[in-house]
Order: sequence, then structure tokens, then C-alpha cells
Amino acid sequence: MDKLIITAAICGAEVTKDMNPAVPYTVEEIVREAKSAYDAGAAIVHLHVRRDDGTPTQDKARFKECIDAILKVIPDVILIPSTGGAVGMTAEERLQPTELPIEMATLDCGTCNFGDEVFENTIPMLRNFGKRMIANKIKPEFECFEMGHLDTALNMVKKGELPGHPMQINFVLGVPGCTTATVPNLCWLVNAIPSDATWTATGIGRHEFPMAAAAIAMGGHVRVGFEDNLFIEKGVLAKSNGELVAKVVRLAKELGRGIATPDEARRILSISKRG
Repeated sequence: MDKLIITAAICGAEVTKDMNPAVPYTVEEIVREAKSAYDAGAAIVHLHVRRDDGTPTQDKARFKECIDAILKVIPDVILIPSTGGAVGMTAEERLQPTELPIEMATLDCGTCNFGDEVFENTIPMLRNFGKRMIANKIKPEFECFEMGHLDTALNMVKKGELPGHPMQINFVLGVPGCTTATVPNLCWLVNAIPSDATWTATGIGRHEFPMAAAAIAMGGHVRVGFEDNLFIEKGVLAKSNGELVAKVVRLAKELGRGIATPDEARRILSISKRG
């Protein structure tokens, strides 16, 4: 079994300081949270960016500012910028980070209900995203909220419309309106992936650590962070992303999984460091 790759999704696009004062908005706060996660054991930081007032943005210049600032402090970390952005953004707006020299980026694999909103990811949009990632040699992390999303990704990779093998797939479970976060559902999804694929489990809200424990035991990888969950335990707000990562490290230790460094994660994910 490979060592465990921990991803920290440090701020997302939806959570606010009103929900947890530690949610980062500014460049300095984003660097602080990235470093806290890295120091606790995260090899990957999944990156959304905000304006200083907390407004989500996909602005290329803001991404570059945050990426440069993070890499100045933790130069070996793997960064996975979001191309999901926030609900309602256009495809071209969302694609801006792919114009930067990045190793990986997320690729959302289908339209779905997202709470009270609809998160649009049409097939033509996916073809456009795939074309950009192929041209810029960016490895996607396929974000799958449903089995249909996984089927779409597999079919489009087979046709050459999306970057191919080996695939890295993130199963995001527990979003209201999408697949519920249960171990049987996670097993169902994992059993459908190619033999050479790697996968990560993301549990939303109270499901974060149960899904993490299941993924650790099953040989998958884990994503945690403020984007997905603001609490370290029921009723207790997490003080940092690092605190959430540290809890996963403790779970992994109890279950006998070592923690991957960024360079070990690159080998597992079949990517090469840029620059």
C-alpha cells in the first residue's frame, strides 16, 4: 500500500470568516494556512483564491500572487488550483489558472445540484477544459460527485478528450444534492476506476473524518480542509487547516499508513515538478 497523500483544501469559495474566523482571504492568510497544513503533513494544497474582502475569484494575477507567495515559503509543496471556481462563473473565467505553469488542476466532471444551486459542467465545457490541460501539460484531478461523473471522465479519457492515464480521481461525497457520504458508496465508486488510477476521498462536513478513515484503510488518499469542513470535532471549530491535517495523520498512524512527502506524492501520482 502506498503512503498516504493528504490534500488540504484550505479555503474554498463558499466558507466565510463568519463561519470560522480562521478561514483565509488575504494572500498572507492563504500562505499561513497552506504552511500550517504542510507542516502538519499535507503534501498537496488545493487552492481557491479570494479577494481581500473574501470574494471568490479566478483571476489569473491573484492566483499567481498566491502561488508565488506559497512556493516562496514551502517550495516543494504540490499545488492544485481550482478550475471549479464558484457557482455562476463562466468557463473562461474558471480556466484562468491553467494559463500559469502549474503541475495539476481540478477538473469537475459533470453538472450537479450543489445545495440550492446548480453547478454547471457540460460535456462541451469539459472538452474545452481538457483541450487546455492537454495543451499546457497539466494533470487533472478529476472531481467526481456522482457515478455519472466518473463514467463521463472515463469515456472522455478513452476518446482522448481529456488527459489520460494514470488518472487521479477525487470522490467528493456528502454535498447536499449529490451522492451521500457512506462507505458502500465510496466502495462502489472505487471499484469502477482503472487499475492504474489513484484516488482520494473527500467527505463534506461531519463526514470528513469517517470518509478519511475509510480511505486510509482502503488504500486511497485523503482530502480535508476548511473548504469541506470547519470543525475539528462536533461543535468545536478548527483553529487551522493544520489542525485538520494533524487529525488525519493521527488516524493514519493508528491504521499503519505512512504519510507521503510532496516528492513521494509526485512519484505516486506520476507527475514531475515544474520549474
